[in-house]
Amino acid sequence: MIKEIYLNQSNTIFIIISLSLLFLIIGILYSKKYKGIDNYLLANRSVGTLSLTTSLVASALGTWILFGPASAATWGGIGAVIGYALGTAFPFFILIFLSKKIRNFYPNCRTLIEIVRLKYGKSLYKLILILSVLYMTVFLIAEVTAVAVLINFISDTDLWITALIIISCSLIYTLYGGLRASLFTDNIQFVLLMILLVVSFSYLISFNQGGFNLTFIEENKPNLLSLNYFPNFTSALTFFIAVAATNLFHQGNWQRVYAAKNYKVLKKSLIISFLIVIPIVFLMGFSGLISVSANSEVIPDLAFFELLFKDQFEIVAIVIIVLAISLTVSSVDTLINAISSLIIVDSDRVFKTRDSLFLSKIIVIILCLITFFIASKGFSILYLFLLADLLCCSAVLTIFYGFYNKSFSVKTAFISILVGICAGLLFFPSPDFSKSILIGTFISIDFFPTYVSQSLLFLSFIFATFVPIIAWKIK
Repeated sequence: MIKEIYLNQSNTIFIIISLSLLFLIIGILYSKKYKGIDNYLLANRSVGTLSLTTSLVASALGTWILFGPASAATWGGIGAVIGYALGTAFPFFILIFLSKKIRNFYPNCRTLIEIVRLKYGKSLYKLILILSVLYMTVFLIAEVTAVAVLINFISDTDLWITALIIISCSLIYTLYGGLRASLFTDNIQFVLLMILLVVSFSYLISFNQGGFNLTFIEENKPNLLSLNYFPNFTSALTFFIAVAATNLFHQGNWQRVYAAKNYKVLKKSLIISFLIVIPIVFLMGFSGLISVSANSEVIPDLAFFELLFKDQFEIVAIVIIVLAISLTVSSVDTLINAISSLIIVDSDRVFKTRDSLFLSKIIVIILCLITFFIASKGFSILYLFLLADLLCCSAVLTIFYGFYNKSFSVKTAFISILVGICAGLLFFPSPDFSKSILIGTFISIDFFPTYVSQSLLFLSFIFATFVPIIAWKIK
């Protein structure tokens, strides 16, 4: 079978290099006039509503929105679409209340890990530091893998070429300019994102004429909308928990919480971001429902693109490449800067170094090399994102519950997080979603009812998120 090519490889590579270099140059030139560690970490705590809003949205909507919601919708139905949309936006709503309390209690902090250290002490904060760097690295791998796989699908460009260009350019300007550079490029990427999404969906809806609606799904895949379809409920809860926990725990969001000029600016930005994100993610997920309704054999990770590329139009391919690169770079620079900030703020306590900025750059470069190597292998995109999400779910309730319970002990918090991680991993499915460490490996899958073996992802997130509550009772 000959693979369809929507854009030739040389033109594709030219677009990738040109756009990546554009962001690199803009990021460096803009951040040149903003020096000092306060600008590098928090943009001198002076970010206004417009810049903060565009950065929150651009950072939240990485390349995953082109794959995750549509992919999940092909088997999780309308529930997965709703869960993804609400899960992505919900942390903005929670941060309206949570950030006010934390900004008042810890006004001089710069990272969530620093807040954890002040609240819980050294032992727990080291665990959360490791957990945060680990999950953000997995997330980074997933983002770069996603764009590399997409470019390969469009033009058959080798995965490593895309990964190398994106990582190199993002790394250079982010390590140079810090949060200032990330915020400014986010503003530009937000504008591109909005324009290209409008163009994509206008084309998608007009191209499919009367077929981009609920009626089309009801006629071809009615189970995806049915209240009797169990995955509609399990996937809704799974993706809501997974995505919400990740975004609430994301250091990139907490950097922006502290970078806001004041709480009024922060609140307004969070509300606007909440309202922008929901319809975007919902539409991306809805395209997956339409895609699988039109072709039940569609590859889940490519559901959105299979629908978009019914006919070979180069202009559509170019729009998608620009959109994907903009989404990826805005997410990648946020992750790089978030990891760097954690190391800068806390490395002197972990590594006993005097030059934390230099150390952070070395560690981030090493992590990016690991990202490049793994992303070049093209592993399942949704699976990588879910693995990163699971790590956050195990800690998110414990960490934030402790801020509201003065008698909550460090030992209890530490144990509950470890219990949550272990419980989640025991049920977390293999890449083909057929078994887990506990079900199918240690214990034969035949001992369990069918609905259990078909709900491993749901069970893993439920256990990772809520089992820690039981551990809170340990004294």
